[in-house]
Amino acid sequence: MKARAIHHVAPRKVAIGHASLRPLAADEVLIRTLYSAISSGTESLVFEGRLPAGLPLDARIARLGAGASYPFAYGYALVGEIVDAGAQVDRAWLQRRVFAFHPHQDYAVAPMRDVVAIPAEIEPLAALFLPNVESAVGFVLDAEPRLDERVLVLGQGVVGLLTVALLAEFPLELLASADPIAHRRERSRALGAHCAIDSTDAAQCAALRERLFAGRDDDGLDLAIELSGNVQALNQAIELAGFDARIVVASWYGSQPAAIDLGGHFHRRRLALVSSQVSRIAPRLSGRWNRRRRLDSAWRALGRIAPQRFVTHHFRFDDCQRAFELVSARGDGVLQAVFEYR
Repeated sequence: MKARAIHHVAPRKVAIGHASLRPLAADEVLIRTLYSAISSGTESLVFEGRLPAGLPLDARIARLGAGASYPFAYGYALVGEIVDAGAQVDRAWLQRRVFAFHPHQDYAVAPMRDVVAIPAEIEPLAALFLPNVESAVGFVLDAEPRLDERVLVLGQGVVGLLTVALLAEFPLELLASADPIAHRRERSRALGAHCAIDSTDAAQCAALRERLFAGRDDDGLDLAIELSGNVQALNQAIELAGFDARIVVASWYGSQPAAIDLGGHFHRRRLALVSSQVSRIAPRLSGRWNRRRRLDSAWRALGRIAPQRFVTHHFRFDDCQRAFELVSARGDGVLQAVFEYR
């Protein structure tokens, strides 16, 4: 059996190809896809050909292969129904809706250990956001927000908005966000940000700095989380951070060179840069947290936030080139684009 699949065939070029589906092993299932989601961060890097050479596509997802050698498939948010199962799989799984970390294709074979049952109360479209919510949960765990802190989230794409939504549940003195796109700032405020500034507007940035420092060098941010994918945002975080503040670097810059300003406030304010990435849980948390607990937390957060409202564009599978171009350009009010397979 062959499935239709989206392949990256060159930088900024995708095409519909075919993927051979192996006969089901005893512990495997066949999934008929309902939806798959395009990640505006990582998948834009992939589409634009900006992956670091020699780096595995994703350390968590074995089926993505060892690296980016054209043509290749990439994607990690697929929702569908189990339509066939191997001999060792309980038949009760047939017709169950599941999530899989899998590239974009209309049918997929996966071991049962790699599929996640979607809770009955979660809509299939909402379940597409599971990896985004799990990432946001991980970033907040690494950030360790504390009572009455001043926090800034830079970048209000899907993961940035989800991070704001989680932080809005904490008793913070200030929760601010920054993004150059107006409709994202509006969503951020609706999710609980006390203020949302245009990160490219010098006057708004200066006003936030004045609010944070009020003429005192010992004030400033307690915590910043950089999620924009723009190195300049990291420099803004350094400028606005107070003494002994934490800056969580959650963006993946790909092969983009990073000109980080470490010559100004960085050393005198004793700032801490914290690398955060969803593939592994921080060692200091691993005594109490494992991937199962984090996944359970993500499902609960997903139910509270209802991120399906972030879907702005639906595409047919055959429109894959247009979909990736739009997501990469961040045009036409795009926030989350999904492929529909029905």
